[in-house]
Amino acid sequence: MDNPSAVDTGSAIETRGIEPVPDHERRGRVRELFPTWVAANISVLLLTMGAALVVFNRLNFWQVLVVAACAALVSFGMVGVLSVSGKWGGAPGATLSRATFGVRGNLFPGAILWIARFGWETINAVTGAYAVLTVLDLMFGVKSNTVLIVITLFAFVACTFLVSGMGRKALNVCNTWSTYLFGVFSVLVLGYLIATIHWNEVFSKPAGTTAMMVAGVGTIAAGGISWVPTGPDFARYLPHAASGRKIVGVTVSGAGLVMVPMVLMGAVMAVASPGLAEAADPVSFLGDLLPTWLAVPYLLTAIVGMLLINSLSMYSAGFTAQTMGVRLPRAMAVSINAVISLVGGLLLMLVAKSFLGSFITFLILLAVSFSAWIGVYAVDMFRRRSRAVRYDADALMDTTRNSRYWYVGGFCWQAMVSWVLALVMGLAFTTCDWFAGPLSDTPVGRYGLAWAATIVISGVIMAVLPAPQENTPAAASATAEQPAERAERVTV
Repeated sequence: MDNPSAVDTGSAIETRGIEPVPDHERRGRVRELFPTWVAANISVLLLTMGAALVVFNRLNFWQVLVVAACAALVSFGMVGVLSVSGKWGGAPGATLSRATFGVRGNLFPGAILWIARFGWETINAVTGAYAVLTVLDLMFGVKSNTVLIVITLFAFVACTFLVSGMGRKALNVCNTWSTYLFGVFSVLVLGYLIATIHWNEVFSKPAGTTAMMVAGVGTIAAGGISWVPTGPDFARYLPHAASGRKIVGVTVSGAGLVMVPMVLMGAVMAVASPGLAEAADPVSFLGDLLPTWLAVPYLLTAIVGMLLINSLSMYSAGFTAQTMGVRLPRAMAVSINAVISLVGGLLLMLVAKSFLGSFITFLILLAVSFSAWIGVYAVDMFRRRSRAVRYDADALMDTTRNSRYWYVGGFCWQAMVSWVLALVMGLAFTTCDWFAGPLSDTPVGRYGLAWAATIVISGVIMAVLPAPQENTPAAASATAEQPAERAERVTV
């Protein structure tokens, strides 16, 4: 079990779980977040999404540039802002949200976010496995088959599990080197494209509609939105004196440094190969567009990047599992996500007919499911900004009725009402391959703004409802607490 009294021993293996980090262990630097958010976006999926903006949304080069920049600013701006709460409370986002929803109420949005993260990790695992298969084909002429798909997917998920289990320090080192390597090869790919692409065709494409631009922002931003609840996980080792503005700036710049060029590269590639966005898998097209000497090292660095993306995601998923009551150390809690990623990945690679169709549908639903949490959490965080003690470390780990965050029966009814209503309304505005909500034909639905509407609805409802009153249990109650109850506090 994770021990709240565990200390940072300097080991490469992180043993701390969901318990808040003590002040004396907060030796992180804001600049360490930069490679984290660069690595979180090293995915060839951004190339495919950039191509989709040209092929399906019918946008031109300049519109894609605007869409990519806006998506990075909006999505990772929210990641940065809400990451500041990690500095305040020194705990993962899944734990801090106990103060928002109540120690019991937090289980419900936590479960939704956990399930959604399964899907994101599965998508990344599949993309990484496809990249490995493409490299094997380019280098050795080995063609994909069912047995090879199983082996490559299993190997990718296993490596993800090992890296994510090591914890924050190992991830920081891997992220830094991955940033350097991927940056070098991305510059080489960009140079090759500049020299070989027919730029008159790129710039001669007619402009698309404003509606398609707005919808495109939502599609590209969905990936960033999924990182918002986990932003505090990577800021919890920062000291209280760390600048909130710097946290936001480093987060946006790190993500934008990768997102914008990658999406633009995908859009340019789509001009040379319009079938890119409709490819059977999201990776093999690179073997057709780039020479082998460039495609192979670029894919190898991309594989490392996607491995790190999944490792970051699983790292945070371990905290979510512990917050929901999984009585395992964080590294072992990650194994649950690894198994689900493996099973889901096999279904997507061997059964699903369209990777891109499944991916876009998933992004749409992902954005809505995370957005309901974002609005409620943001309002609660705003209310805490002027308090001397923004989060009570002991109360965050106390799941008994004596907890400061017990509210009414363990639920903060204001947060729960706001979250549920926003989630239902967000789905009502949503349209995708699987279903169309009753309000999907409204301007919000047609412009693909269900995610934005969900944030606004949850935030507004939370803001207009009476401010929640945290419990102030009598000292006698705490003194009379049974030893067994105390033991449960530290093992949850």
